[in-house]
Amino acid sequence: MKITSTACALSLLGFSSFGMADAKFTFVTQKKTDTTTQVVFVDDVDNLDGAAAKLNDASSGQFKKLLTLNDFKPKLGEIQHLQMVAGIDSLLVVGTQHDEKLIGPDLQDLGGVIASSLSSTTKNLDVSVHIENLSTSLNSPSAFIASGYAMRHYSFDKYKTKKDDGVSNVTMITAQADTADKQYQTDLQYVAVGVHMARDFATEPGLSMYPQAFAEQIKQRFKGIDNIKIDVLDVKDMKKHNMGAIIGVGRGSVNDPRLVVIEYMGADKNQAPIALAGKGITFDTGGTSLKKNDGMWGMKSDLSGAAAVAGTMYAIAKRGEKINVVGLMVMAENMPGGDAIRPGDVLETMKGTSIEVISTDAEGRLVLADTVYYAQQEYKPSMLLNIATLTSSAGRALSDEYGALITRDFDLSLQMMEVGKRSGELVWPLPLHPNHFEQIKSPIADIKNSGAGNPGASIGAAVIGTFVDESLPWVHLDMASVDWLTEDIDVAPKGSQGWGVRFMDQLIREQASNK
Repeated sequence: MKITSTACALSLLGFSSFGMADAKFTFVTQKKTDTTTQVVFVDDVDNLDGAAAKLNDASSGQFKKLLTLNDFKPKLGEIQHLQMVAGIDSLLVVGTQHDEKLIGPDLQDLGGVIASSLSSTTKNLDVSVHIENLSTSLNSPSAFIASGYAMRHYSFDKYKTKKDDGVSNVTMITAQADTADKQYQTDLQYVAVGVHMARDFATEPGLSMYPQAFAEQIKQRFKGIDNIKIDVLDVKDMKKHNMGAIIGVGRGSVNDPRLVVIEYMGADKNQAPIALAGKGITFDTGGTSLKKNDGMWGMKSDLSGAAAVAGTMYAIAKRGEKINVVGLMVMAENMPGGDAIRPGDVLETMKGTSIEVISTDAEGRLVLADTVYYAQQEYKPSMLLNIATLTSSAGRALSDEYGALITRDFDLSLQMMEVGKRSGELVWPLPLHPNHFEQIKSPIADIKNSGAGNPGASIGAAVIGTFVDESLPWVHLDMASVDWLTEDIDVAPKGSQGWGVRFMDQLIREQASNK
């Protein structure tokens, strides 16, 4: 029996959720079935093979009879719990039947199904997973299954008296133990930690997660990582750059805005970086254009774009991706204070373009206007992506199945849709028509920030696009409909799902491979 090294628990990396239970993974080539919980995959009940066939033989056919009795259909992700089969206390059967070859997100979903089915954050578990009956071209599917388990193995219990303190010791039994162990420990586990990091930021109450607190957390979480430089611009710095839009949004709060910049230089310093810009409204009351109280508590997650950028930067830096990337997280609290901006006010931006404020609740495009322009001026990026919980209209158009994708180039949109499929975070294009830029013209300023017809998601993108050079490849992601889950999914419990980390991580992987 060959046992590779054990993967570190997420908490040991120093970036787990507050009080989050541990998940530890070991990859082995073979193991006796001596753990209290076993997981086997089945793709055909009538033709069992591998560990499933051995179980059936050891139980004198009882295993197959139980599957038939329970009318188990082995389609991908279907589960069946059994007890006391061939001496195994708890047996989880997972279906793997699928029409197409399984890709990374499919395997991560399987891992998430296992974690959620076993209630991994609330129980101490000693689990063996037999990696068989998988139709995939990936060299180490068990690494992806482990990362899906790790993503699902999450709880935010900082403020609970009773903590979710279950420990999962998961043994992955696979013929590719060495390869899987390396891929998980040096790569995929960091994506899971990045997702957890984004969830932490988006779940933390606004009372404790204000702009400077976010900046301090970033400094702490990225301390000691190679090729990382962090810069934090305060109001004094913003005034030097004439960032009137960011300053304006933050004026109503006692907590001043910040622009947090993470530079990761993993390639030649002369290589133009990719810029990732995230909206980080630490709490959004709507400002003077006050929101209704119903559901306002959820506006603590209006920093999800910035949180996703942080999680992505962590993942790519920890695995040492051979590329240069700059993450810009613009942080502000949108409050209706005595010094808050009003509808009808005009803000001057770093670019010099003036913006008439029609609604103070359309603040995300304001802070991103200065941020994306700063990114271009300071870093001359080869590509710019901005991500934000920007408009409810994106959700009305696409529901919670897709993030909204807007670009100037439809071919680029098609490429981004493929990135979404390969990452497990799907996106769908919405239009950006020249008329949208006409609609945002203001009678008293250069442009206005809202109130310009029906296509709200496209109008929001047009405001930001005004500050992006037309020759620069630019991707706008509106994640307002997908950042917060009202029900569990395979790889995430309800609440913040840390959406965007996997998409941007996949984009960076593919861009690095093309350099």
